[in-house]
Amino acid sequence: MQLPPSAAPRSAYPVDVLPPELRRLLLFLSEAGPPVCAYVYDGDVAADRARELRSALPPWAAVYYAVKANSFPGVVAALAPYVDGFEVASKAELELALRAKSAAAPAVVAAGPAKSVPVLTALVRAEVEAINAESLLELHRISRIAVAEGLRARVALRVNPAEIPVAGSLHMGGRPSQFGVAEPDVPEVLSQALRLPGLDVVGFHVHAVSGNLDADAHAAYLRWCVEWSTRTARANGVDLRHIDIGGGIGVAFEGEKPFDVARFGELAAQVEPPAGAKVLLEPGRYLVADCGWYAAEVTDVKTSYGTSFVVLRGGINHFQLPTSWDIVHNMAVLPVERWPEDCPRPVAENTEVTVVGELCTPEDTLLRDVRVDRVRAGDLVVFPYAGSYGWEFAMHRFLAHPVAERHLL
Repeated sequence: MQLPPSAAPRSAYPVDVLPPELRRLLLFLSEAGPPVCAYVYDGDVAADRARELRSALPPWAAVYYAVKANSFPGVVAALAPYVDGFEVASKAELELALRAKSAAAPAVVAAGPAKSVPVLTALVRAEVEAINAESLLELHRISRIAVAEGLRARVALRVNPAEIPVAGSLHMGGRPSQFGVAEPDVPEVLSQALRLPGLDVVGFHVHAVSGNLDADAHAAYLRWCVEWSTRTARANGVDLRHIDIGGGIGVAFEGEKPFDVARFGELAAQVEPPAGAKVLLEPGRYLVADCGWYAAEVTDVKTSYGTSFVVLRGGINHFQLPTSWDIVHNMAVLPVERWPEDCPRPVAENTEVTVVGELCTPEDTLLRDVRVDRVRAGDLVVFPYAGSYGWEFAMHRFLAHPVAERHLL
C-alpha cells in the first residue's frame, strides 16, 4: 500500500506561514456553509517566479510554461506576460494556451507520447511553433495531416539519449521508455522525416531531468543538450533552429536547498548555441508549486489504538501528490472558531497526528505522524506548495464526492 513517509519528528507549520490574505479568504469560505475543500492560487507568486528565471537566462534561451503542472485559467493568464510560450499535451491545454496567447502573444509547443489524430490535427491547424514528435509513425501522421491542410508542420524529434554524462538528479534517459526515439534509431528516423512533404524538421526535444535542485548539474545538462543537438543536426542534415531541453528544475521541500537560479543563469550564459537556434526550457512545477495552497475542513478528530487521526473533507480525490511522490508534504492548521454550541468538538493537542481523507481506502492518507499544538473538528488544514500537480493530478471521480473548488487571490 502506498502511503507518504512518516513526518516524525516534524511539527506542523505555524499558521503565520499562510499569507494574511489567504487566511482571510479561507475563513470567509468557512463561514459560507459547506465544508471547505479548495485550492487557492496567487498568480503574482507564479509571475514572480517566471520573471526571476527569465531574467537570469541569456537572450537565446526561452521559458515555456508546461501547462500540465497547473491549468487553472487564472494562473495561466498570470504567467502569460512573463513567459515566452506554453508547452501543451492535449487539445484542452492547447485551447487554454491559445486563449492566453491572444493577450500576451507567446508561442506554443506540444508534447505527449500518444497524440491522437484529432490532437495532431488541432496542433497542425494552430500552426504551433513545434510538435515534439515521439515516433516515426507520429511523424508520418503529422505530415499527412499537414499536406491535407495545405501546411508544413514544424516538428522537433523527441530523443531518448543513450547516456547523459553529467551528475545530478537526472532520469528518463538511457533506458527503455515510451517517450521519444531511442538514440541509436535517430539517424534512420531523421532520414525519413526529412523526406516527408508536410514536415519542417526544426530540431530536437530532450527531456531527461526530474526534480533537479543542482544548478551546476542543470547547466551541464543544458550544455550537453546543445552540444548533442548541434552534432546530430550537422551529421544528419537538419537545419537546427530549436533545442528543447524540457523541464526538471526541482522544488525544495523541508531540509532541501533551493535551486540557485542566479548560478544557473551564469553557467548557462557560458554556453554558445549555433547561430539561429533557440534553446527552450519547459518548467512547470518550478513556476507554480509555491503559488498554491490546498485547504480542507477537518470533519472529525479520532483516536484508534493510540493513533490520532485528523479526518478531512477531501483527500487524495483532491490532492494525491503526497501519496504518489513519496514526500512529506507538511501542513498548517488554521483555527476556525465557529462551532455549534450543542455539539461536542473533538480535539488533538500536543501530539502526533495522521491526516486522512474521506475515501473508503486506507491509501487516502496525506500526512503521517506530524506533531500539532492543537487541531479540532471544524478547523482548516492547509497544505502549502500545492500549486503544481494538485487539482490536475487528483482522483476526482473516486466515490464521486464534489471536486475541490478553485479560487484566485
